Amino acid sequence: MKRRPAATVALYAAAVVVGLFAVAPFAWMLLTSIKPEGEILRKTPSLWTAHPDFGRYREVMHAGFGRALRNSLIVATGTTVAGVAVAALAGYALARFDLPLRRYLLLMVMGVQMFPLVVLIIPLFVVMKALGLLDSWLGLILAYLSFTTPLAVWLLRSFFETIPKDLEEAAMSDGATRFGAMVRVIFPLAGPGLAATAIFSFIAAWNEFLFALTFLKKENLRTLPVALSAFVGRSQADWGLIMAASVLFTIPVVVVFLAVLRLGRSASPTSATGSSATSPPTWTTSPPGGSPASSTR
Repeated sequence: MKRRPAATVALYAAAVVVGLFAVAPFAWMLLTSIKPEGEILRKTPSLWTAHPDFGRYREVMHAGFGRALRNSLIVATGTTVAGVAVAALAGYALARFDLPLRRYLLLMVMGVQMFPLVVLIIPLFVVMKALGLLDSWLGLILAYLSFTTPLAVWLLRSFFETIPKDLEEAAMSDGATRFGAMVRVIFPLAGPGLAATAIFSFIAAWNEFLFALTFLKKENLRTLPVALSAFVGRSQADWGLIMAASVLFTIPVVVVFLAVLRLGRSASPTSATGSSATSPPTWTTSPPGGSPASSTR
């Protein structure tokens, strides 16, 4: 059905409005970071400044921002990789196997999300102190997995349930193992779901402040949210430095979002030219005689 010109114009206009609404906070943050101090605190704000000052970005980098950026990248990447790996296996099991009490397992997985993070601080602190994981990236990654993995399991289970079982059954009938069919058939088809889950896990770990403040006391291990809080004093705040640090804080998230989204789309067979989500794979099997043969279903 062909869309009317008026409907097309209205659709694009709505998209532009939503886009401006989403970009406006970041644009204002960027402009504030280069304004002189007097213009930032002026009663009537201005949209642009005649005297842009980029020196705040140099001050932020000299204040240890690079070290905090490295720490956040290590923790967020570790949380994403470990969380997606665990959630993919658990989500596949919940979607494909008729496990005992599966319904109650799903309720338990979602029930964990009902507890606020502050409730988990004391139990996690006691456990990490006993295991010697305080002031370590590994301890913080394990703490982040406590709130990123449950929702990731739920999301991936939903994605796996949309993929027909016939595809992996066909692969297994051609000689693939259950694990091989899962990795070679199901995971590529669930590429967009894996990408969405990875983005959720990365952003959740990247923005987290309370656990990082509690479990990391060494200054050289501080993550970016904790480092940003150092720019806010008890009596005053340097808004120019805060905005400059916030701009640098946001850029890696945008880069990771675009990279993972592109990777998820390219990993899905549906994104390849001329391919289909239901196109059967080709497996190499060995007949009883011992000579390799190609079996195509």
